[in-house]
Amino acid sequence: MTGEATVGSVGGAGLGPFAGRSAELGRLEAVLERVAAGGSAVVDVIGDAGIGKSRLLTEFAARARSRGVTVLRGRATERARARAFRPFTDAFADLDQRTLRVFPALADLPAEVRGEPGGASAAGEVSAAGRVGGPAPLDHFGLFRATAAALGRVTPPGLAVVLDDLHWADTASLDLLDHLVRHPVRAPLLLVVSRRERQSPPAVESVLARGADAGAVVRIALGPLDGREGLEVLAPDLPAEDAVAIHAASGGYPLYFQILLQALRAGAPPGAPVPPCGVPVGPGAALLLDELAPLTPLERSVLEAVAVLGGHATTSLLGAVTGADDFRLVAALRQVVGRDLARPAPGGHRVELRHPLVRALVLASTDPWRRQELHRRAAAALALTGAPLDERAHHIEQSLTRWDPDAAAVLVEAAERSAASDPTRAARWLDIVLGLLPDTTQHLDRRCALMLTQARVLGMTGAVRRSRDLLHRLISLRRPAVDDDLRTSAVVLCAFLERHLGRYPAASALLRRELDRRPGPSPVQRTGLVVEWGCCALFANRFPEVREELARTLAEARARGDEAGEAELLTLTAMGEAYEGRVATAGTQVDAAAALVDVVTDGDLITQCESLVRLGWSEVFLERYADAERHAERGVLVARRAGRPFALAHLLLCSAYAHLMTGRVTAALGLADESVAVARALGGGELPGFTRAIRSLVLMHARAPGDPEVLAAAEEAAANVGAVDGWWATLARSLLAYAARGAGDPHRVRDVLLAVGGGRDLPRLQPSVRPNLFELLVESALDTGDTADAEYWAARGVEEARRLGLPAQQGAALRGVGLLEAHRGDPAAAARAFTEAAESCARSRATLREAQSLLLGAPQVLAAGDGSRAASMWRRGRRLAVDGGARLLVALADRTGVEVRGAVDGVPPGPAGRLAGLTPRERQISELIAEGLSNQAVASRLCLSTRTVESHVARVYRKTGVPSRAALASLIARGDGAGRW
Repeated sequence: MTGEATVGSVGGAGLGPFAGRSAELGRLEAVLERVAAGGSAVVDVIGDAGIGKSRLLTEFAARARSRGVTVLRGRATERARARAFRPFTDAFADLDQRTLRVFPALADLPAEVRGEPGGASAAGEVSAAGRVGGPAPLDHFGLFRATAAALGRVTPPGLAVVLDDLHWADTASLDLLDHLVRHPVRAPLLLVVSRRERQSPPAVESVLARGADAGAVVRIALGPLDGREGLEVLAPDLPAEDAVAIHAASGGYPLYFQILLQALRAGAPPGAPVPPCGVPVGPGAALLLDELAPLTPLERSVLEAVAVLGGHATTSLLGAVTGADDFRLVAALRQVVGRDLARPAPGGHRVELRHPLVRALVLASTDPWRRQELHRRAAAALALTGAPLDERAHHIEQSLTRWDPDAAAVLVEAAERSAASDPTRAARWLDIVLGLLPDTTQHLDRRCALMLTQARVLGMTGAVRRSRDLLHRLISLRRPAVDDDLRTSAVVLCAFLERHLGRYPAASALLRRELDRRPGPSPVQRTGLVVEWGCCALFANRFPEVREELARTLAEARARGDEAGEAELLTLTAMGEAYEGRVATAGTQVDAAAALVDVVTDGDLITQCESLVRLGWSEVFLERYADAERHAERGVLVARRAGRPFALAHLLLCSAYAHLMTGRVTAALGLADESVAVARALGGGELPGFTRAIRSLVLMHARAPGDPEVLAAAEEAAANVGAVDGWWATLARSLLAYAARGAGDPHRVRDVLLAVGGGRDLPRLQPSVRPNLFELLVESALDTGDTADAEYWAARGVEEARRLGLPAQQGAALRGVGLLEAHRGDPAAAARAFTEAAESCARSRATLREAQSLLLGAPQVLAAGDGSRAASMWRRGRRLAVDGGARLLVALADRTGVEVRGAVDGVPPGPAGRLAGLTPRERQISELIAEGLSNQAVASRLCLSTRTVESHVARVYRKTGVPSRAALASLIARGDGAGRW
């Protein structure tokens, strides 16, 4: 029995199950076993409030009772601290006739210890004057000896006395405990005490520390639960991600975990400190709030001020917020620290509450008007000390109830400074200002500027639609209410957001109207409008329509020395020409743009993150992978610092694709995962769908063939973009064909590409990547036996690749030719095609495609009679795949390498050669599988474990290159079970 699955209470509050204390429970049970063998023991369980001491003792008591041990539980309390022997009398109050029949000696316990009326005075000392009608009272030493004597006559299976919260114990109880520690009874008695070490008076610590040093006390210290311990038990109905988040916020304290879990179920976000005014005061929260009851008004005021100030509570600020003088303030601080409600922060100059949840509960239980006043005082005090803006803004946010220009200025400036690092908070501050700003003509200019700033910040948080709606309201205001430059900035930003939502016609209409208005925008503003208009046309697959306008605007930017505008126009033109497959023109534009971008500082690039996106993708399409990776990595750093999430998602994805093509699949998957996470937070359909589609392509190469997650990821990406008719959406839908190929569905490959591409020549798909897609069509046609279509698409691939002149695209066309020639039975021609494909891909450092070409070509080179070169190609291809984590290609290598290695090692080709490498046991298992036996049946026949058989079968698949039991049976029957990737 481990204890993790036993349901019970936390701290007696009935909050949840017992979890994650198997080691500590095991130590307690080990001590109990020693006690049962004869002799007594004392266990000291220590830990912070909420760590699970009482819950552990509850579970231990249940275990002890199941062994026949009698358990008596008592508890010390602060309110009863004046009563002598309080925890003992509380424990022995459970003595009943049944217990006394088992342990009759307990009837001899002194009345003072048993808590009988008249046993002890209200002052907490044993009476010295005697009791009317009773025996003469004992002195302390005599009382202790009498108690020990009664306990010493306990008989097996034994007695366990469990005393909780001993940090509140009275002096008489500590003296009795000290006696029992120094003079152990010779009976099966286990005394278990629990306490908060930080709140234990020196007398408690002294008694138990001496006992521990002497070996008479076993100390068990409870720390936070490890993140892996007990989450399934504490929250079995929660998704793992939410459970982990709540555990992290709880700090590993079971009680806090249960309170946060209760808050989550009441609507709070998982894992975050509970909103100060939204903490459900259930059983667990009530336990913590009960700690506040004994505080004096000043102590409570100091605690509330510490909660309001958060991690910035110094004595000077606390004095300013509470109004207390230094002497009274320090005295109150000593009390709240002594109760472990507050603790000195690292460094010792500040004070903080012991846990964020305690802070939340203190704030929640503070009168709202009182809390508001404390924040107001904190803001004023921080202003006098020159504190950072964000610290002051937090308190202004919590206390501002009417228009105050000075306070509003602080919030606006703080929002502008923190927009990149914390846009959600910045948006909240701007909301407050806009909500309080008087709706008058006098403040209209200020309102418009704030609306534009708010829209930008909202876009950073992913609230795209709300940002767009705010911009529409701003744009619709009549001139001259809106400054022309401000209006144009709003139009550009609004069009960008409309584009993100896939609303290209709406975005273009906004831009054209702004470009045509009179008087027109300034030259710099006009450049921004033209760039965004060009982006809309490019992503709507209509780039040729804006080519001339972009050229004119570029010439104007150069004429006036506008290098930032020039870089934006160059990268846009380069990306458009790269898309169209005009490689030479795109290369010239990329060179010019890179020359501008590479000489400016990161600070200057903050406003040009989109330029880096376009530059990086242009270089990817031109197969300049090293340059693309360099610019994307720099862009990621800039975008993170500047808070540009749209650019960040694209830059991460661009870097991921460059890593994939250069054969670093594992790193590519990590970058793609982060890109998907950023895009998901931004909402919309096209960007999240596109990032997921590229991730599915990376995932396909990172996983073994046929992994169902690949197809599911690609289908989710296609569904995500919906009916949006744009470049990225179309490309995302086309990438589903790769996943369909990996799933072994050639008919779906063809259907997807022809539907998305608009016909046999794929006119609606990106011209600069068509050879890759024609290769897919060649393979799907051959798999379905349609040689005529395969010949057509192979020829189209060669034609497109020749026009482009891009090495990796030429490699794709050559692989299509190689597949066709292999199907025709001409290994020499196929070998030439695959070899040229590998060489072509190597020229552009497209390592992934080079490895693929080598592995597909090695069997054809072997069949053409050159075994040595085939083996060399295979070894290089496999090494590239293994080094980059390309498991899909490793599996291809293991299949194609069977005959290649066999020929080099002198093993005859064909089925016999493929089976020659099996051990006798592997051959025996293979033959039984060929007979139709399951793994379990084979295991029974050969007296092996099922797992052993499964391991043998996996090795057989690897050695023979077969993908399934049916293929293995066919191979055993001298059929050809080798599949093609």
